Amino acid sequence: MYKDNPAMHIMDWLIVAIYFFGLVWIVKRSSGHMESTSDYFLAGRHASWFVVGASLFASNIGSEHIVGLAGNGASSGMAMAHWELHAWVMVLLAWVFVPFYYRSGVFTMPEFLERRFDSRTRWVLSIVSLLAYVFTKVSVTVYAGALVFMTLLPDTFGTPENAFWVGAITTVVLTGIYTVFGGLRAVLYTEVAQSVVLLLGSFFITWFGLSKLGGWGELQAAATDAKEQFAFWRPLVHDGLPWWKNGDFPWLGILIASPVIGIWYWCTDQYIVQRTLAAKDLKSARRGALFGGFLKVWPVMIFLVPGMIGWALHHKGIISIPLRVEGGIDGDRVFATMVAELLPVGLRGLVVAGLMSALMSSLASLFNSCATLFTVDIYEKLKPGQTEKHYVFVGRLATVCVVIAGLIWIPIMKGMAGGGIYKYLQGVQGYLAPPITAVFLLGLFWRRINANGAFWGLISGFVLGMAKLSIEAIVSAQGITDGPLADIAQFNFLYYSGVLFLISIILVISISMMTSAPDESKIKGITWAGLSGEDRIAIRESWDKWDILGTLIVLGLVIGMYLYFSFWLG
Repeated sequence: MYKDNPAMHIMDWLIVAIYFFGLVWIVKRSSGHMESTSDYFLAGRHASWFVVGASLFASNIGSEHIVGLAGNGASSGMAMAHWELHAWVMVLLAWVFVPFYYRSGVFTMPEFLERRFDSRTRWVLSIVSLLAYVFTKVSVTVYAGALVFMTLLPDTFGTPENAFWVGAITTVVLTGIYTVFGGLRAVLYTEVAQSVVLLLGSFFITWFGLSKLGGWGELQAAATDAKEQFAFWRPLVHDGLPWWKNGDFPWLGILIASPVIGIWYWCTDQYIVQRTLAAKDLKSARRGALFGGFLKVWPVMIFLVPGMIGWALHHKGIISIPLRVEGGIDGDRVFATMVAELLPVGLRGLVVAGLMSALMSSLASLFNSCATLFTVDIYEKLKPGQTEKHYVFVGRLATVCVVIAGLIWIPIMKGMAGGGIYKYLQGVQGYLAPPITAVFLLGLFWRRINANGAFWGLISGFVLGMAKLSIEAIVSAQGITDGPLADIAQFNFLYYSGVLFLISIILVISISMMTSAPDESKIKGITWAGLSGEDRIAIRESWDKWDILGTLIVLGLVIGMYLYFSFWLG
């Protein structure tokens, strides 16, 4: 049976302390010679493919992934697995997007948009990205990490509520400090170590959970008994609701929205793409993206499946997961409960270190990306001609401001995240992604697209996305159940993401065709059609048979997972 009051043992704390001393050593070693913006924001562009790939994985898999994915595994089974099989999108990043980004020599994605279009598109993307990072990714990541503290250390600081705030503030401040002093180089090299700890810890959770449950067959049998809840593909109509109101991840909505969100996140988001720009050459950037794709396949097995194991163990009475006030298990506390109740002394400390590393690596990546966006895309535009040291100082100051903003937003986020945090995060991203994805894809593949089309496509898409989000908040706060506002709020976010993507494409194309064609300087070397013969030769020389083999392995794993889980419940 479960333990009534699980607590961390002295051995667990010792392992966590050793881990933190290791982080301090890495930061100290990597923070020297930080003189230029290239050193601070892109790690001097010396990163190997292994470092780039591990950093991509660790940046993506934050505490909101571990906590949120396990929670969704417990509450809705394989519904969120489609987002975790986006390794195929990383193949797209490696072969299609990276060559343009890397050869253009840009620091940021808004800078890339300016070269392709104009400064207006750069400003729009910079401001929207900064706001989105502070009010979604930073806050959600911190909230998830604080939940871990509240579950693992409920009485250490007096009350679970105190443990929540101690965990939130401590991790944000410590991560902010090492990001401020170490820059992206510290972020990259700490993430390599964090990836190893993260994978080991999650493997042990899965192993011990399946052992307690009785093996994979027992999990499959339990999930089959609740087939509708745990299916990989969901029907278009659920609980008698109209198809457009069905919130149970209908298969058509998944097919529409998942690629749109995936391409935005993996191929155009500064938070992710910055890792590939830090590579020492184009070959390393591509291979890093492919290695990251290989690592990206496994969260289904090491984060989502453990949530399902936790659900089965709870129903068998082997562990006890806290319940929500409105009924049902609190999915966001499944993973931490499994750590506390299943793992032996020592291993528990290792997994806690992994959870903390996931939180800190994601926050560090966010802090550095925010600092890069602010310094390169906003401050340098307002104050050109300053010294490299001055821009590095401003970058560090911007990181401090993001840390403070994240702390201020925590209590608001705590009130908003009453449901599953991972589903909440995907919903918000579903409203942000479509216009950005549309502009980047059209900008790369169609030379006729101009700055006017891109600008108004971005603006219109963001306004429509935020309008839907605002209506949802109003309807929820006011308890509105009928009428036009309720219908808009209940329109499935997956379908709305597709509608928004289509509207953005139509606007970008139509406005571009009604206005003058872009200058040759705006397409040369930055669109497929504008590539010179020299560019094509350089790109061709950057890959060989090993890159092809890596691509086939990643795609094979994705296809294998899709085939297995499409039929795993019979």
